[in-house]
Amino acid sequence: MSEPEIAVTRETANPVGPSDPPPIRHSVLEAEHQALGAAFTVFAGWRMPLRYTSELAEHHAVRRAAGLFDLSHMGEIRVRGAQAGAALDAALVSEFDTLAVGRAKYTMMCDENGGVVDDLVVYRISPTDFLVVANAANTAVVVDELRRRCAEFNVEVRDETTRWCLVALQGPKAVDILRGLLDEQVLELRYYRVTEADVCGRRALVARTGYTGEDGFEIFLDDDPVPLWRAILERGQDAGVLPCGLAARDSLRLEAGMPLYGRELSRDRTPFHAGLGRVVALDKPNFVGKAALMRYAAEPPDETLAGLAGVGRRAPRHGDAVYDERGLVRIGEVTSGAPSPTLGYAIAMAYLRRDYAAPNTPALVDVRGKYEAVTVTELPFYRRKK
Repeated sequence: MSEPEIAVTRETANPVGPSDPPPIRHSVLEAEHQALGAAFTVFAGWRMPLRYTSELAEHHAVRRAAGLFDLSHMGEIRVRGAQAGAALDAALVSEFDTLAVGRAKYTMMCDENGGVVDDLVVYRISPTDFLVVANAANTAVVVDELRRRCAEFNVEVRDETTRWCLVALQGPKAVDILRGLLDEQVLELRYYRVTEADVCGRRALVARTGYTGEDGFEIFLDDDPVPLWRAILERGQDAGVLPCGLAARDSLRLEAGMPLYGRELSRDRTPFHAGLGRVVALDKPNFVGKAALMRYAAEPPDETLAGLAGVGRRAPRHGDAVYDERGLVRIGEVTSGAPSPTLGYAIAMAYLRRDYAAPNTPALVDVRGKYEAVTVTELPFYRRKK
């Protein structure tokens, strides 16, 4: 599919009929990606860069220097009002009314059965103002659920996805590359903090968060992001910075043991299945899914998320069956897998029967009709040096 070499907006003015598929959405940085030779994919209704020249080179750039990502497909939802903290306490599994201004928190929205509707990052911008960042495929659902769950509170829930452009610089050289573009006090932000700042002459929200396992920043701009995008690539050229697509983002998050909605997380499993029960604040007053989650906290589910390390690069893939070391008992299923560029061997995440999920347990994975030996391991596979 070809696209005109022009800047495009994130919304379309073309009307569609009720039976037509929704229009493809575009990042305002699309012309920049085209100029850099990006290969595109449609992900969650957005036309986004899959890779530029080499996903392997992009992966290594993030681990060794820095990578620049366009994440404008992510959903941004504003929850504002005098009771915003209390409303989010009722809607989500973590506690927000006591969250300090300038802090961020990883959390989940669950249904009445404890299943995960989406995993989210929530930023407290002011005492009465929160920014909720949702996965692109789930934004509309999260907006609708937040409005329904917060209806009895004095708050406004507003979908601001079309307002924001989100770019992320991730990697060990991120701070050095951004020096001069951001004030020094912004560069000194601690992990999972957020602040308002001037970025290339524009107001922005700057957060020290990410989805790669590396240090870095996510920058939310509600004005033209092109000057920042170009400035980062220019300043980082000598340091080894590369623009990075969704393929590298996926291999990086897998090495870091970070779950992906639709793979490790879904309505079919709870945070306790995924080993993320720590995000659930069971001691706060009632919230959606609390009764079910209390049962899972008291009696852990029969399966749990674990890592699998292979001996070669022939990697398990999503949906592959996992068996015991003799190949007789099916003990689980792979959710994500790939060769690890950083580690040099195949890795995967899988849901396993709890009695087979202890670290160092040998197992077999049916990879396209052939058993591949793996060893159960703790997550994450990779931890950055601090």
